[in-house]
Amino acid sequence: MNIVLLSGGSGKRLWPLSNDIRSKQFIKIFQKPDAPGEYESMVQRVYRQIRKIDHDAGVTIATSKSQVSAIHNQLGEEVGISVEPCRRDTFPAIALATAYLHDIRGISPDEAVVVCPVDPYVNDDYFEALKNLWELAQAGTANLVLMGIDPTYPSEKYGYILPVSKDQVAKVDTFREKPDAATAQKYIDAGGLWNGGVFAYKLRYVLDRAHELIDFTDYDDLFSKYDTLRKISFDYAVVEHEKDIAVLRFAGEWKDLGTWNTLTEAMEEDIIGDARLNERCTNVHVINELGVPILGMGLKDVVISASPEGILVSDKEQSSYIKPFVDAIDQQVMFAEKSWGSYRVLDVEEDSMTVKVTLNPGHRMNYHSHEKRDEIWSVISGSGHTVVDGMEQPVKVGDVITMQAGCRHTVIAGEKGLQLIEVQLGSEISVSDKRKFEMPV
Repeated sequence: MNIVLLSGGSGKRLWPLSNDIRSKQFIKIFQKPDAPGEYESMVQRVYRQIRKIDHDAGVTIATSKSQVSAIHNQLGEEVGISVEPCRRDTFPAIALATAYLHDIRGISPDEAVVVCPVDPYVNDDYFEALKNLWELAQAGTANLVLMGIDPTYPSEKYGYILPVSKDQVAKVDTFREKPDAATAQKYIDAGGLWNGGVFAYKLRYVLDRAHELIDFTDYDDLFSKYDTLRKISFDYAVVEHEKDIAVLRFAGEWKDLGTWNTLTEAMEEDIIGDARLNERCTNVHVINELGVPILGMGLKDVVISASPEGILVSDKEQSSYIKPFVDAIDQQVMFAEKSWGSYRVLDVEEDSMTVKVTLNPGHRMNYHSHEKRDEIWSVISGSGHTVVDGMEQPVKVGDVITMQAGCRHTVIAGEKGLQLIEVQLGSEISVSDKRKFEMPV
């Protein structure tokens, strides 16, 4: 099975754990099934479930540049990634991913691929259904084969697919946009299904459609002119114009965890992190990433979330309306995952910033320099090597390394990883003040 996972969005409705750098699919809140006390993210959970159903599945994640490091950090280097140079909605993203599969990965245009969001909360039967969806597309059942979710209530959040019959696999009669509750109930009574944004097709089909709408020759050409493409969804560009569409019904559990209210419904524990709730608290969930305790007393229907980005205390129903308030917050990113590990900002002053850096075993930063700031590294755990202006030396706990502005440097973690405190000193500290270089031989 070939599968493309769409990983986009900033997930601001899950602030303060998600932002433009760390989207909701990378938040680790789900218990690992084989490791009590350890947690996995949505993307890790979905990737694990795919491998369980089809170990040899070809998985490609279509995403923005800002998420590549987090994907490699959580899934490793083997997963395929189709990188959007900028955000251009789902049709350009899917067209680019399809060209990537054909031109870069060498997949035949007659091979089918399944496209779905990266962040649904589902069980293994969902991925069995995805495999069935892929098989239907591979067999040529229709130009497009969609998954329709059996509705559990008359939702106003989803579009609806209206099939010609109530068979497990049926041709699609028409689509309906997000309705009001009364209209949604009429759709459900008529056999309508939620449109969960899951579909399958042969590569040739979308490549042909992309060439009709976009003037490009191949993947590299499409990538180079990506910023000129019109922002348009796959539904508007392709689905609404296609007559030969089938739908596969799916009646299993399916949740869109886009708000704190829905996310906490999927949490297996009431508390993640250091928190205490007294016996008068009911339906309260806490996620605490800070190194200080949280105490809740007499609370009801509340979510509390604390991270270096900020602290949220909200009624669960009201948490759905958080986005405009988050948009108004002018803040610096305080935590991010990189391909080599992660960093957390501990303190920001006018002329300095203090950061805790964690490198995964055997990983290293880019060899780089800064023009407008000095840096001081203090190793607090693990061991490894530093390279400073071409000179390599081992480092261990307690060692301090100083780099002046303009100095080229990197650090390489040993087999047990490495943690250090980085102090940045300068009148202008900015993420843009960075030049990358090739490692010296």
